[in-house]
Amino acid sequence: MQRVLCKSKIHRAKVTMAELYYEGSITLDRNLMDAADLLPYEKVHVLDVNNGNRFETYVIEGKRNTGIVCVNGAAARLVSIGDELIIMAFGYYSEEELKKFKSKIVLVDGKNRPLKKKK
Repeated sequence: MQRVLCKSKIHRAKVTMAELYYEGSITLDRNLMDAADLLPYEKVHVLDVNNGNRFETYVIEGKRNTGIVCVNGAAARLVSIGDELIIMAFGYYSEEELKKFKSKIVLVDGKNRPLKKKK
């Protein structure tokens, strides 16, 4: 049997841009992608904490160290600049894989930089 679990989550990243006339997707700072183990074109679920909107899209790699979180295409109508987002990716795991599974949870500061985990 396979189970679907939250593979990774970026928690409360702030929207820095919204580009309505782009083809679609969400552009993320490469640092956020690395911290959350996200690949270009990977499917993500996006939840807007401020207004409750939810949508699915895919990730586009943004420039490293910019803090960019840009919602593109039609979904740009669902967010406002400054809104806080939860961005989640899911994976399918076998019972054997679950024995070593650990979700990556990425908390960010006010400039969308990953926070270091407390030890």
